[in-house]
Amino acid sequence: MPYWGIYLKSLSFNALQIGALLSLFQISRIFAPNVLGWVADQSGEYIKWIKISSFFGFIIFMGIFWSNTFVNIFVVMMAMSIFTSSTLPLAESLTLAHLKANKADSKYSHIRLWGSIGFIVAALSLGVMIDSYGERSLIYALLITQLVIFFLAFILPEKKINFTKFNKRSIWPILKKREVIVLLLSCALMVSSHGLLYNFYSIFLEDQGYSGATIGLLWSVGVVFEILIFLLMPKILSKFTLKSVLLISLAFAVLRFFLIGAYVDSILILIAAQIMHAATFGSFHVASIQLIAHFFYNEHQARGQSLYNSITYGVGGAIGGLGGGYMIEYSGMANTFMLSAILPFVGFFVLLLGLKTKFKAEFK
Repeated sequence: MPYWGIYLKSLSFNALQIGALLSLFQISRIFAPNVLGWVADQSGEYIKWIKISSFFGFIIFMGIFWSNTFVNIFVVMMAMSIFTSSTLPLAESLTLAHLKANKADSKYSHIRLWGSIGFIVAALSLGVMIDSYGERSLIYALLITQLVIFFLAFILPEKKINFTKFNKRSIWPILKKREVIVLLLSCALMVSSHGLLYNFYSIFLEDQGYSGATIGLLWSVGVVFEILIFLLMPKILSKFTLKSVLLISLAFAVLRFFLIGAYVDSILILIAAQIMHAATFGSFHVASIQLIAHFFYNEHQARGQSLYNSITYGVGGAIGGLGGGYMIEYSGMANTFMLSAILPFVGFFVLLLGLKTKFKAEFK
């Protein structure tokens, strides 16, 4: 994601077109994960559907090598994202099922940090690669990555979930709970600001004269501190409620996005803003995933995670990507990043006033 916008820019697309194309990843999350999540919940075979989604993601992505027009890339990215957007929530459900079976809920953040390590390796190596070989080298690296994901699906530990008929409940009473609505809305507002970040931050930095290596380094700084917060989350969640963690994370997001827009010419302030990624993504993600698992449990596990991804990363991310592209065309990138701080600001008060639960993560 940090470099795909740069690749699209190399094909002479404008900000509005780039925002529309990148938002396809988020738009597909609105519906695709819910379909596969429902199927996975019915069968309890999460790994089977992880294999299927990653396989078709790989096959369809090959079409990008013959695509250089807006329409062609639109079709390939939409088709690919339908499958790849389902892989993560299915993997989250599989992970949580294993942890629950072994009474090791507190270890989630320690597993999730490996995704962050992978991100650091990718951000640094791809930044250097683009500097050396150009933007087109990115699609070769991404094709190989997608193939590796497919192969890794075959060595995931199986965890078939069996639900008896009399245990199956309707999901609608959960969705109508005020606290669930508030949680999903505040998460969507947080992710909307990050949708702008993932789509346009690298382009913003490149326009300011930063090299690919520096851009990769800045992304990596954020993820290094994301890893640190993942390691610390068991201790943090033993002392604070999940609501408190989410509120603190939202407050940091308000500051972070204002600083990015106002002080993009200062590398030190950009580094400070990236350090805040530990809160705006790291702690926020862990706390929200735990709360979703609290509300959506047993036979609703996969669909709960899928709905969370659909509404927050799907609707929220699409609003950030599409709205951000529109705003950039008329207000410029700096102003758009500063204005995006309003989204987590609103999310802070939505959560503060609407989420009453004092739920804390359980540790065994």
